[in-house]
Amino acid sequence: MVAGCSQQEPKITLGVYSGRHYNTDKALYKQFTDQTGIGINLLEAKDKVLLQRLEAEGDNSPADILVLADAARLVKASDMGLYQPSSSSKLNEEVPANLRSPEGKWYALTRRARVPIVNPEIVDPKSITSYADLAKPELKGKLCLRNRKSPYNQSLVADQIILRGEAATAEWIRGMTNNVSQEFFSSDTPQIQAVGTGTCGIALVNTYYVGRMLGGQKGETNQALAEKVTVVFPDPTHVNISGAGVTAASKHPKEALQLIEFLASPEAGEGYAAANYEHPVKGLGDNDVLETFGPFTPDGVAVEQLGAKNKQAQALMEANGWK
Repeated sequence: MVAGCSQQEPKITLGVYSGRHYNTDKALYKQFTDQTGIGINLLEAKDKVLLQRLEAEGDNSPADILVLADAARLVKASDMGLYQPSSSSKLNEEVPANLRSPEGKWYALTRRARVPIVNPEIVDPKSITSYADLAKPELKGKLCLRNRKSPYNQSLVADQIILRGEAATAEWIRGMTNNVSQEFFSSDTPQIQAVGTGTCGIALVNTYYVGRMLGGQKGETNQALAEKVTVVFPDPTHVNISGAGVTAASKHPKEALQLIEFLASPEAGEGYAAANYEHPVKGLGDNDVLETFGPFTPDGVAVEQLGAKNKQAQALMEANGWK
């Protein structure tokens, strides 16, 4: 599938394997082609499928760029040898050091904050100032959680291990699971719906799920439910990313890096993030919905560390009742 091409046949066409699937992304790829004459051949699929495909294709893969969501997936792709190191002064300037691979194998394109949302009629938003507050006994029967298979929850737990240590994180998990009185959810959207209806008083979600609903992407009913929830940014806030790197099999690494530089640039980057109500790598971007959430202070944990702690996080979740 060609996302964009110039009037003449492009001299070079980059293969982009992407775990993202938003029309705004395609518009940005076309903009890149119009500016550079470099064509884009886009393949979209789930992250797991892309990793399997790229590994199976080996050196014969047509992919020049691999775009993935979540720290653990990016680190896993690195560990599998699917990325090659790159050097870019532009990317080093635009992407904060904790949001990129130390070896230049991948760079953040968007930020994803995973935070509590509350129904203010059930839980006072001011009572939640940290992730630790989710384990408070007074939230018993009010907290809802997505299951431990969620890579976003795994990265949050990895984040807490790094900041608080394994013992304190295990105690935190036990406190939260004691507060859960119903089945664990399989996705974030149903959690927002449950908080909106009052089935849950508080839940943990990625903010862009709320943004989609508030923006009307999920219909009027979901928009009305999202308007009943309050997004709470703990101080500091855990941040995950979606990111991209040049594949080890790339036949056009220079041009591939040029595309990543374009997507991470302030102009294109804000549009890339806005497609899914995510935050750009710096600032809030120009998004009315995100502005209603307000600013937040990232905790500064390196994404590379989140991926490195993923297996430890999964084991800790399983051992302490996170189903």
